[in-house]
Amino acid sequence: MKLDAIDLRILEAIQADGRITKLALAEKAGLSPTPCWMRLRKLEKAGIVAGYHARVALRRVAPVASVMMEVTLANHRQADFDRFERAIAAIPEIVACWSVGGGVDYILKVVAADIDAYQRLVDELLGRELGIDRYFTYIVTKTVKEETVLPLGALLPVTS
Repeated sequence: MKLDAIDLRILEAIQADGRITKLALAEKAGLSPTPCWMRLRKLEKAGIVAGYHARVALRRVAPVASVMMEVTLANHRQADFDRFERAIAAIPEIVACWSVGGGVDYILKVVAADIDAYQRLVDELLGRELGIDRYFTYIVTKTVKEETVLPLGALLPVTS
């Protein structure tokens, strides 16, 4: 699906405010409400808008430990990757997992109650024999920047 400037304005507006009213969205997009709403539905049906979420300030709710973890698997067969990825997908404390090129296979973002809870999670992963050869832990001491809004204007070619 090719996006035009209006689609981009719609996407930028809903990223900034997922609770934006139909009227306010139409104004930001430069359309009347009905055509704007139809475009939004089309973006949703195409899977470009994958969902709407609230961003929770977790540290205001509970103390947490955020950890980045590098993982290298012992073997690199497709079945090894599949087994590892299935296991990771089922663990709620692992909030992100990226398969990467380079010296490691995966980078994980883990949110745990504390470092002890993180270590118990690692021990469980190692005990499940998921093929982990090495892992490295990086404790997040301060969040400098963490955006959920994508820089669409800089990333997407826009058609007229």
